[in-house]
Formats: sequence, structure tokens, C-alpha cells
Amino acid sequence: MERLKSQNRASVICTDLAKSYGSVPALRGVNMEVTKGEIFGIIGPDGAGKSTLFRILTTLLLPDKGKAYVEGFDTVKEYRNIRKIVGYMPGRFSLYQDLTVEENLKVFASIFNTSVQGNYHLIKDIYSHLEPFKTRRAGNLSGGMKQKLALCCALVHKPEVLFLDEPTTGIDPVSRKELWEMLGNLREQGITILVSTPYMDEASRCDRIALIQHGEFLKTDTPAGIVSGYSNKLWGIKGEKMASLIGDLRSVKGIISCFAFGGSLHTAVDESVINIDLLKRHLIDKGNIDVEIEEIKAGIEDCFMELAEKSS
Repeated sequence: MERLKSQNRASVICTDLAKSYGSVPALRGVNMEVTKGEIFGIIGPDGAGKSTLFRILTTLLLPDKGKAYVEGFDTVKEYRNIRKIVGYMPGRFSLYQDLTVEENLKVFASIFNTSVQGNYHLIKDIYSHLEPFKTRRAGNLSGGMKQKLALCCALVHKPEVLFLDEPTTGIDPVSRKELWEMLGNLREQGITILVSTPYMDEASRCDRIALIQHGEFLKTDTPAGIVSGYSNKLWGIKGEKMASLIGDLRSVKGIISCFAFGGSLHTAVDESVINIDLLKRHLIDKGNIDVEIEEIKAGIEDCFMELAEKSS
């Protein structure tokens, strides 16, 4: 069967993709086109539909509705072709825990009728961190080392498309940074990478991102494009009584939304109704005396919250 004609420029195409588990919808008509050789991020909270989408694209699940193609192959009719050309790293560590690092690699290479030496150039930078522990059982590795081993196993057959489902969840900041550097190197070798993550700060590492909530894409664009589309004025507000402060802010006319971001409250405002001086006087009347307010720039998470509010 011939590949989809548009595959010469797109690695992954989804059209009206839908999937439900019983009466619970996981995907609600997802449309997506991923360009060859890009890092495409799917950003959203747990339960948003990220893993379901990846399982459909890697032929582990059948969609209820819609079509999906990977490198021009239909995920339902041509699943055998897809399994030869993709690498998949699921959210949970799924390698053989009783086998050593070296044994796991050899097993995955043999499944694809290749050898570790044959594609060693792809995994060299990653495997260099693992080599001192090659005789250690996979189950005894740290979280970061497990993720590196899983990535090596997903790459050992030189896939055209790499699917990584929340690869940095539960690992330390240093390992997160190293993994993203490795993904950048893989992209330079022409591999298309789809990565899902609940961490909004990782969006800037992607060429383009799709924000997903309740099985729907809220917006797809470059990280800079997403941020530039933020439509409100945003203030960062800090005070001593943060728990009561957020409630007071949400009751003020002109406050569009208010959410906690670390030690600050990111507050979207309508400046035609409220200004900083008026807000400070209101908060002092409420007993919030030591309050700092400054205008700030929106980040990806602010944009996600704004889009989620509009779609609800």
C-alpha cells in the first residue's frame, strides 16, 4: 500500500482523531500535522489525553473516529510498517528490570534485526552516561538513568519518528537538562520527535507546541507565538497572607483571573476598570498591607490558563 502523498513534508498527520474509554472521552477530534525533523511538544496536565494520543500514533490503540498517519502510513491499516520506523518511550519504565543495561539494549536491537554497534552513533552521547553501569540490572538504576536507558532502547534501531511520553517526569533537574540537550542532538540527525510533558517550562525547548486540555487542542504554534497571543495585562502580586490574598483578588471588579505561580499570584486584569494604585488601596482595606504589585510578561502556563478558561 502506498504511503500518503503528503508524507514528503509531514511526519505525523491526525485528522478528527477521537477516542473514549466507555463514556469518558479521552480525545475529542484532534487535528495535528508535525513537520519532518522538528521537536513537537504536546503540553498539558495529567489526564488531558497525551498518552492516549501517543498510543494511537504508535499503533497500540485503535481510534474510535478519525485518521492518523505516521510517515505516510495509516496507523490502523499499515501498523506493521509503522512499528518498524518509530521509537516509543512510554510514560512508565517498561524495560526488563531483571536484565542488565547491556542485555536490555541487545534484546531491543535483536527485535529489529540490528545490533547495538550498527547504530551506536545515535546512542553514543546517551550511552556514555550508562556505560559504567552496563552490568547493573535495570531495576536498580536511578530514575534519570532509567530514562536514559529507555531512550537508548527506543533509538537503537534508528527510528524515523521518536515518541516520548513524559520522559522527564520524576527525574532530577540535571537529568532533565541533559535529556533535552540529547533531543536537540537527535533532531540535528533528522529524527522527528514528539514529546509530551506536563511541565510548561519545557515548551521553550520545542520548535512548536500544542496545548491540550480534556482531549482537545487549545492552540498549536511556536512557543513565542503562543506567548504573543496572550490578550490580557498581567500583574505579579506578592503578600504576606497569600491564602486570603488570592480570595480577595478574585472578588475585585476588573480582575479577570488569579492563579498561584510559586511565590507569586499571576493576576490578569482589565486596566480600563482597575489600576495598581486602586488595587493596593482595596487590598489595604482588606488587611493586606505589605503587598507588592508589578506588571509581568506572560509565560506558556499563563497562556494555557487563559485558553483553558475561554474553552470551558
